[in-house]
Amino acid sequence: MKKFQETEAQILNLVNQQIVPGVSYGFISNHGKQIKTSYDEANYAGNKSWVPEITPLKGNELYDLASLTKVMGTVPIILKLIEEKKINLHDPIKKYLPQFKDERVEIFHLLTHTSGIAGYIPNRDSLNGEQLISALLKLPVTDNFNKKVVYTDTGMIFLGLIIETIYHEPIQDVIKKFVHETFNLEDATFDPEVSRCTPTYEVNGKMLVGIPNDPKARQLGKHCGSAGMFDNLIDVMQFSKIMLNTNYKFLYKNYTDLNPGRSFGWDIKPGNILFHTGYTGHFIALDYQHQNAMVVLTNRVHPVEHNQIFLERRETILNSFLNESK
Repeated sequence: MKKFQETEAQILNLVNQQIVPGVSYGFISNHGKQIKTSYDEANYAGNKSWVPEITPLKGNELYDLASLTKVMGTVPIILKLIEEKKINLHDPIKKYLPQFKDERVEIFHLLTHTSGIAGYIPNRDSLNGEQLISALLKLPVTDNFNKKVVYTDTGMIFLGLIIETIYHEPIQDVIKKFVHETFNLEDATFDPEVSRCTPTYEVNGKMLVGIPNDPKARQLGKHCGSAGMFDNLIDVMQFSKIMLNTNYKFLYKNYTDLNPGRSFGWDIKPGNILFHTGYTGHFIALDYQHQNAMVVLTNRVHPVEHNQIFLERRETILNSFLNESK
């Protein structure tokens, strides 16, 4: 019997029931001692777009990865810098970003989404990149500090700025070079070929194609470490294969004393499964113990941004993968 048959059927149902225009997906599964990652197991179904016209997927599309940028780029660079002892996990972020005044918040807290940094920025979307960074660095640390995992972009933006202080280059330039050289992701880019991109939704009457859906990514441009990267299924599967290597075994644990907890950058599910999503309709699940992985890429926000049914089905698909991965 084909592995992940039930999970695959549920993924295809996203297309069959028109919950998403189309889906690109793949599984990595353990056959004996060898991880099988043949790309004939990378599949796609459905359409690239519904609006302004229906166009079918071809299989090599570039997707707006949104928050997958965090775990594919910013987090592994931070982990590399820690390994090279260029930064320390428990360094206060004030050491690198002196505008930020709270001395308690460490790189650890940014990686685990336990910094407690939160607050409303008036007219956020009207700010330019420099103004937005200044406003983010002035955000207060709330009572959630080190007590609760609250997923935010702010911590990853700060980690990107910390990386810039080490490399003296914009974070997106650092990420692109890193993922090409370290992970061999040939198509990963922040400046995608528009004709290959799946569209998301309209902003100011214009469909976003090859432009990040994330407003902060549009404002910060090359200085955004939380979103903005585009890539295709083959590359994201290549990345997932690497994440199953022993080099990254240390990630597969809860680094907080909290429930639900968090690994470095990644959500941690029961059974020490790493999981992460992208707002535009993507998710990766990694099972180190059984050497299995699942990658699902969609543009669930096309043509309408809000798609609650997809979010419910995503949870069902994840649970199916967890069950079939055992």
